[in-house]
Amino acid sequence: MTRPGMWDALCGVVRRDLLLAMRRRSDAAMPVFFLVIVASLFPLGVGPEPAVLRTIGPGVLWVAALLACLLSLGRVFTADYLDGVLEQMVLIAQPLPVLVVGKVFAHWVIAGVPVVLLSPLLGLQFGLDGEAVAVLALSLLLGTPTLSMIGAIGAALVLGVRGSGLLVALLVLPLYVPVLIFGAGAVASSLAGVGAEANLSLLGACLVLSLFFAPWATAAALRIALE
Repeated sequence: MTRPGMWDALCGVVRRDLLLAMRRRSDAAMPVFFLVIVASLFPLGVGPEPAVLRTIGPGVLWVAALLACLLSLGRVFTADYLDGVLEQMVLIAQPLPVLVVGKVFAHWVIAGVPVVLLSPLLGLQFGLDGEAVAVLALSLLLGTPTLSMIGAIGAALVLGVRGSGLLVALLVLPLYVPVLIFGAGAVASSLAGVGAEANLSLLGACLVLSLFFAPWATAAALRIALE
């Protein structure tokens, strides 16, 4: 029998996490409900003035997406840590950063993809035009994987620590600031007619950097947590 390769291990981790998420649909749907509720409350609180909603819309939607991602970070490694699966992942022959990429990708599919898909509808709620809605969806498509990658580092650092939910928020929220600025800035630039290419390029650069560095940093934090 041949030993499974890295691609097989990566796909196995993704498939396993997605199957577990489907068995706990209420937990998986919580970030989506949170996003919709937060984005819907702002127009009610601020008022129906179209100009005001259009101005605050990009920032509100991006903050809501950020918090929705943050809400689900605690479940990325906790279950595997408690039942011993994480220790087996560290001990097998496949590189731990590769397995981390699989878990983060599964987290993004569960928590990030619904945000991207719902963003056009939520953008219309704030009176964004067609181009701004398209830029919003594209910025979230580039930005939400970065949020998951950065969040995985924080989730690994506080693994097994009491009150880890608050700690992970304190750790990763400052690191989320550049992604938030570039993402909301892309939509705001589109609304102003300036063009969103610069902010989208910076979001893409953040994504590439996080894909390169975050798996290794997360793997190192997981090894420290298991010692």
